[in-house]
Amino acid sequence: MSNIVIIGSGPAGVSAALYAARAGVDTTVLTKGPGALDRAELIQNYYGFAEPISGAELERRGMEGARAVGVKFVTTEAVGLTYTDKLTVETLDGDYPADAVILATGASRAAPRIPGLTGLEGHGVSYCATCDAFFYRGKDVAVLGSGEYALHEAQALLPVAKSVTLLANGQPLTAEFPAEVAVRPEKVEAILGEQRVSGVQLAGGETVALDGVFVALGVAGSTALARKLGAEVDGNRIVTDAHMMTTLPGLYAAGDCTGGLLQVAKAVYEGALAGSEAAKALRKG
Repeated sequence: MSNIVIIGSGPAGVSAALYAARAGVDTTVLTKGPGALDRAELIQNYYGFAEPISGAELERRGMEGARAVGVKFVTTEAVGLTYTDKLTVETLDGDYPADAVILATGASRAAPRIPGLTGLEGHGVSYCATCDAFFYRGKDVAVLGSGEYALHEAQALLPVAKSVTLLANGQPLTAEFPAEVAVRPEKVEAILGEQRVSGVQLAGGETVALDGVFVALGVAGSTALARKLGAEVDGNRIVTDAHMMTTLPGLYAAGDCTGGLLQVAKAVYEGALAGSEAAKALRKG
């Protein structure tokens, strides 16, 4: 039986799951827990609710409805996305192979603006250690982050790089890093380099010489996961076609991560379209 794995349990992810499951496809939603919707105190502009409803209650009702049609919810954190013979979502609790994957983890609302970061993407700034570690054999690299996602990237780099430094950027560590990883707790003031990354400047003025910086902030959001497979992104927005499919066959995206109106109504629509189109594509074989 074909299967779809959806990353994210907000309105886009749950809507996609509803349509995929009702189309007869085995559907699993990977969730790290409550998202942006859960933090909305009251929603007054959503179709069908005469009285305001809390985001948490709307989220609960959505998931309840999805479970009723057979959707499975798994609480875990997605840290990677690979493709060999089929798409595979890597999580902290194992791998989830899938015939189709729908990215629906929302949009990052707090990405640090570090001078030099954007301009050096593809020139020493990478978003995928699994993809690019080979190119940094015997070189000094750093991972920008402080949690499980950053740990996953550091572990992919340790066997090949000369050295791996963790740039915590002023954030507390929420994962236990191997002793071989040098931890720099200072805020990162700039990524240095002209044509390629040459290092970073830390708060206080100290510079650290580096050949590459791997960005792994917070959790692996939809855009970061899309980048891992080389799907086209435009800034923080994942590029999709009229069927909500990315530039990679079998990989779809829906909701805030595709840009535009950051509203529940738009997320529900895109999720419905992604779920139904992914199911339709699998039926065609």
